[in-house]
Amino acid sequence: MMSIRQRKGVRAADPSGDDAAQQEDGAPEPKLPSERHTSRRLWKILSFTVGGAVALCAGLLTSVYLATLHENDLWFSNIKEVEREISFRTECGLYYSYYKQMLQAPSLAHGFRGLMYDNKTESMRTINLLQRMNIYQEVFLSVLYRVLPIQKYLEPVYFYIYTLFGLQAVYVAALYATSWLLSGTWLAGLLAAFWYVTNRTDTTRVEFTIPLRENWALPFFAVQVAAITYFLRPNLRPVSERLTLLAIFTSTFVFSLTWQFNQFTMLVQALGLFALDSLDMLPAAKATWLYSIQVTALLLVCALQFFNSMILGSLLISFNLSVLIARKLQKNLKTGNFLHRLGKLLLHLLVVLCLTLFLNNMIKKTLNLKSDEHIFKFLKAKFGFGATRDFDANLYLCEEAFGLLPWDTFGRLSDTLLLHAYVLVLGVTATMALAAALHHLSDSPTQGHTGRCAVSLGPDTAYNLTHTVAFGALALSTMRMKYLWTPHVCVFAASGLCSPEVWGSILKVARLHTPARVCVVRHAVPLLTLLCLGCKFWPGVMDELSELREFYDPDTVELMHWINSNTPRTAVFAGSMQLLAGVKLCTGRTLTNHPHYEDSGLRARTRAVYQVYARRPPEEVHALLRALGADFVILEDSICFERRHRRGCRLRDLLDVANGHMMDGPGENEAGLQPAGHPRFCEEIRRGLPAYTALFTRVFQNKTFHVYRLQKHVAGPPAPSPSGQAR
Repeated sequence: MMSIRQRKGVRAADPSGDDAAQQEDGAPEPKLPSERHTSRRLWKILSFTVGGAVALCAGLLTSVYLATLHENDLWFSNIKEVEREISFRTECGLYYSYYKQMLQAPSLAHGFRGLMYDNKTESMRTINLLQRMNIYQEVFLSVLYRVLPIQKYLEPVYFYIYTLFGLQAVYVAALYATSWLLSGTWLAGLLAAFWYVTNRTDTTRVEFTIPLRENWALPFFAVQVAAITYFLRPNLRPVSERLTLLAIFTSTFVFSLTWQFNQFTMLVQALGLFALDSLDMLPAAKATWLYSIQVTALLLVCALQFFNSMILGSLLISFNLSVLIARKLQKNLKTGNFLHRLGKLLLHLLVVLCLTLFLNNMIKKTLNLKSDEHIFKFLKAKFGFGATRDFDANLYLCEEAFGLLPWDTFGRLSDTLLLHAYVLVLGVTATMALAAALHHLSDSPTQGHTGRCAVSLGPDTAYNLTHTVAFGALALSTMRMKYLWTPHVCVFAASGLCSPEVWGSILKVARLHTPARVCVVRHAVPLLTLLCLGCKFWPGVMDELSELREFYDPDTVELMHWINSNTPRTAVFAGSMQLLAGVKLCTGRTLTNHPHYEDSGLRARTRAVYQVYARRPPEEVHALLRALGADFVILEDSICFERRHRRGCRLRDLLDVANGHMMDGPGENEAGLQPAGHPRFCEEIRRGLPAYTALFTRVFQNKTFHVYRLQKHVAGPPAPSPSGQAR
């Protein structure tokens, strides 16, 4: 007899079956996979929201803190407009003058025309400032200020400086994001931001050099590094990858547009990428994207700067093109055993080096480029490839900013525990990178050796390791470049202290490794570090914020007032580069020379003007200055009687050596130098001898400055060259 019964498959899903029995027995019901996924997703959203809010707060607080320090140091809100402008020292004043010039123009069209056909920055020459200098940021801000309805509420100078301080918020947020990406926790970002502030002396100088190009550029460089870090993560979705590439390109482009040293900075970055790419520690396709973005961004900047030849002749373009060409020529770099791969790698390095030098020399000879020759002369002398009497190279060598990184820097970094954490993280990560590199060189897919390395290092961590090592070497050799390195030190140290890989490796060596211990240590150590730093530095920060100073430079203010009141607006002034930048900003007068030193013609002008501090006869000095169209020359006692630098590095010593003359005072002189046949011009002119008064008339003096008017239409020999030889 047929009967109907329930299917066994359905019976398993019956709520009254086994699961119901287990519930009746009191056993806990396990979470379904979908519930666990939802829980993790909610936790990620919460963590991202909190971390993002902390990043925003950290950036804004840093911005306000630096702006407050600037106000407290100068009493900027209370001083006169001329004093505000004088506070923008050296090249800072020159850059700000173009922002002011754009705002004072009758229209934007007049403003652009004035920048493209400028005849006041260099006398007797018409130059395109948009081609020569990186001042698009001043143009953009001036346009923004004119079109926004803020003129009644915000002075132009405040709009300018608040923008720069606002970029510091972007800077800190980018450092925060990089540390978060590397470690997986926003606690690392908070620690990086805290270290950036507590090491402010070595991480930024924005509060006293506001318009400096690096203060515009470095925030975008930090954004680029954060975007590259994210881009190098594995298994990115196509949409995320495309958006990240857009972020990398945009930040690279803006960084390149705002700083004249972009090519040298990105060359160091490209060298790090090349090292990782050669060792197979970076996906080849992603490396190609990064090389291409650098070249494309730089070429676009070149086009915007009216095909600036210095960019076309940069080593970066030659190097990146050489890498891409060499990769096409050598397609089997990653095959063979260890020795074969090492040999191929060395050959690859040689091919890239030779191609780079060949392409760069060809470009420079074709375009007849000499804009950056002073940099290579400086590097040659700095690293001991022969002494030089070249004035430009010695001018850099004698500046403290271009010397070696002082040892007291490491003392300051140690006081905040940053150096200790950095050395620990660097040591562990470098060891992991070395193990990974040796594994990649030994492992050959064609021979079946695809064993997994015991130590894994992600491409994002590997990139940041090479970044910090490369820029660390640059900072050690040149102090001014420390501002490219120390902010990343904060990032790298903070991310390492919160990294499960770093602590996992340390605990494995100590035979104490468990996932729970790694989790506890990677959160406890940064929290304790933050607590320690807060207790140690909070009172100092409060004292710093309560300390009030005031700008005081009456001699320079008096000079600027005199120029405005007693000289025609068409007058041409000669003097030191640093002072003339302020003269242009405060008075709008025409200059013979200025601090933007990346032009061979300008360097020759500066050497000619500086002969007023050399041992030259008055007739020669007068002829040199008149050849540049100078109507007035400003002499500074602080240069003529300089004591700040040691013998051999005073400006008058550099001029004497370049002119073949023996230096002042006791001490050794180089072989071949001869005693000068004339007294020092800046000293002798003060005596009022007839030979000098016939050519120069003193029209102004105070405790610091002496201004002389040049007599015109004086018959005499043709103007000599700055080196003392007739033309």
